[in-house]
Amino acid sequence: MRLTTVFLFFIVLISCNDTVSRGAREPISKSETIESTADKATDLDAISAKDFREFKVLDSKNLKKDEIWATINAKMTDFTEADYKRLKPLILEKDIQFLQQQVANKKLTYTALTKFYLYRIRKYDRENNVSLNSVISINPNAIEEAKEKDNARNVYGDSKNLEYSVFGMPILLKDNINASGMATTAGAVALKDNVTDDAFIVKQLKSKGALILGKANLSEWAYFFCGDCPSGYSAIGGQTLNPYGRGSIDTGGSSSGSGVAASANFAAATIGSETAGSILSPASQNSVVGLKPTIGLVSRSGIVPISSTLDTAGPITKNVIDNAIVLDAIFGVDNADSKSFMMMWDVGFYTKDLKTASLKGKRFGAPKRLMEDTLYVKALEVLKQQGAEIVAIEEEAIGLPNFLSLLNLDMKKDLPTYMANYASKAIDLRTVSDVMTFNLKDSIKTMPYGQKLFKGIVDHKGDTAFLERIKDTLKTNGKQYFDIPMDANKLDGFLSINNYHAAFAAVAEYPALTVPMGYTGEGVPKGLTFIARRLQEKQLLAWAYVYEQASKARVAPKTYN
Repeated sequence: MRLTTVFLFFIVLISCNDTVSRGAREPISKSETIESTADKATDLDAISAKDFREFKVLDSKNLKKDEIWATINAKMTDFTEADYKRLKPLILEKDIQFLQQQVANKKLTYTALTKFYLYRIRKYDRENNVSLNSVISINPNAIEEAKEKDNARNVYGDSKNLEYSVFGMPILLKDNINASGMATTAGAVALKDNVTDDAFIVKQLKSKGALILGKANLSEWAYFFCGDCPSGYSAIGGQTLNPYGRGSIDTGGSSSGSGVAASANFAAATIGSETAGSILSPASQNSVVGLKPTIGLVSRSGIVPISSTLDTAGPITKNVIDNAIVLDAIFGVDNADSKSFMMMWDVGFYTKDLKTASLKGKRFGAPKRLMEDTLYVKALEVLKQQGAEIVAIEEEAIGLPNFLSLLNLDMKKDLPTYMANYASKAIDLRTVSDVMTFNLKDSIKTMPYGQKLFKGIVDHKGDTAFLERIKDTLKTNGKQYFDIPMDANKLDGFLSINNYHAAFAAVAEYPALTVPMGYTGEGVPKGLTFIARRLQEKQLLAWAYVYEQASKARVAPKTYN
C-alpha cells in the first residue's frame, strides 16, 4: 500500500511545473513562484514517493516502556485484569455523555475510568506483538488528579450539569502541546527535557475539569522535518502504527498518535494540531472524527509551531458528540495569540440542539472527480436519504503557489518565538539551525530519515515582504476555491474525502471536519470530510452528526476490542 502525508504531498507537488491560476491581489512574479498542482491531487496513492512499509525504525531508540510507567506502576497495583474486564462494557467505544451518566449512577468513578485507560495503554501500546506506539508519556499525577475529580464532583452538580462536560474525562495531548509535569518534545530528542507550563488550550481544558492523561506520539516536528520518513515516526516515540493494520495501513499524520489513541480507546478524547491536514489525515486513516477549526477559534500559544499563519489545535474523538463537547471546552480568546478572537458564546454552544439537527434542504457541493470512490458515492446517498441536496461540481482551476515557502518562512521565525517564550529555559537551542546541529551529534538516534525539510527552512532566502505576499495570494486562492462554487450553486458546504482538500481549507482559514465513512476492500478506513466557511463549526458538527447516526460507519479495530 502506498500512502502519503500532507506535507510529503506538497513536496511531491512542487516538483511539478504545471501553470495554475493564482487569483492574488498582488501577483508574485514567475521567477519567485513555486507552482503547485494541488487541485489535481486527490489520489494519494498515485503521488506517494515512499512505500509505507519501508521502516528504518519501529521501536524508539530513545524511550522504553519502563520509563513511561516508572511513576505509575506502583499506583496501579490495585487495578487488575478482572477490574479491566468488568469495566470494559461501561467504557469501550462509549461517548462522554454515557461515561458521565455511569459516574452519576455510581457505576463508575473518574479514578476507575483513568486507571482503565492507563491499564489499556500499558497493555496494548508498546513492546508487544500488538503495540501501536501511540503514547509518549503519562501524566505522573493522573491518578491523584482523578481522585480529586471524584471528591469535587458534588460541587459541580448532578449528572445533567455534567452530561456534556469534559469534567473528569482523561484526555491525551499531541506532544507538541505544552503541559506541566511532562516534557513537550514534538517527538524530537532536542526537546526531550522541554518541561514547560501549560499551553493556553491546556488551561482551558483544566478550567473545565478535564484530566490530562498524557502525551501522544506524532510525526516528528509535526512532519515538517525529514520529508522521507513514514507518517507517525518520531525519534522519541518511534513508529506509530494503525490499529486497523499494523504495518500495512498508514496512520496518517502528523497527529498520528492522537488519531490512533482515539481509535484504540486509550482516552476519552485526544487533541491534535493541524497546519494542512494533520488532524484530518490521521482522523480519517484511523476511523475517528477530527475537527480542524477556523484559525483563531482555538489558541495556539504554547504549541510547538510550524506556521503562525495556518496552525491550529483541534479535537480528535470516536464520535461527533464528543468532538462538540471538547470544542466547547477549548475555544476561547487568548491575548497572546495574534489570530485569537472573542466569541461571546454560552457554555454548551456546540452541543446545544446537536441531537435534533437536520439535513433537510441543505445543499452540498461534491467534486465530480471524487465520484469514482465507491465509499464517497455511498456516503452521498446517505446524505440524500437524510434530506440533503447533492450538487455535482467542477472544481476551480486554482492552485497554491509557494505553499512550501510559506511553511519555510513561518517556521524560520515562529520556532525561535516558541523557544524564547514557551520552551524550558534550560534548553539553549533557539533556531532550526541549532536543532540541525544538535541532531548531527548522533544522527542514528535523532534523524535516521534525515532532516531534509529543516534544511529547506534554513536555505530559504525569502524576506518578510515576500512572506506577506505569499500569505495574501494563498488566502485569496483558498477562499475563491470554495466560495466561487458555493456562491454559484448556493451551497451550504463542500464534501471531500480524508484530507484531500485540507490545504485549500488551511489557507482559506476555513473549518473542516472528517467523520468515518467506511473501509476499502483492503480494510483501509476513509473519512467523509465536510468543509464550510469561517466559524461554521456548529454547522459542520450538525451535518456530521446526522450523517454519523444514519451511516453508523465506524467499526472499532477488532484486535483492540
